[in-house]
Amino acid sequence: QVQLVESGGGLVQAGGSLRLSCAASGRTVSSSTMAWFRQAPGKEREFVAALKRSGGSSYVETVKGRFTVSRDNGKNTMYLQMNYLKPEDTAVYYCTSGAGTLINTSLRYVSSYDYWGQGTQVTVSS
Repeated sequence: QVQLVESGGGLVQAGGSLRLSCAASGRTVSSSTMAWFRQAPGKEREFVAALKRSGGSSYVETVKGRFTVSRDNGKNTMYLQMNYLKPEDTAVYYCTSGAGTLINTSLRYVSSYDYWGQGTQVTVSS
């Protein structure tokens, strides 16, 4: 059974930073495609960033240069370092995992992933 547990969310002022963690069990983060999505109230869940098996990464345009996705294979954990946060980054952030290697064009779709965490709230005040 694969489990993903997010942590690290909270309330921060605009311009501040947070680091989210996603601890995985039942599947190694290095053997799957891992990603972060977010969902704001009244909006659809949207892709934020993905970390491929190769170690390469992909980001939505709105977070490029501000967010960095990484992993610690020894801890079987993925991270999302979020800097220069903006009020529009406010959302519940979800960690997700897809089996094996996903092609680049599929990284942004919810349906590409088969396991999800419970989410962690990030609130950015202006």
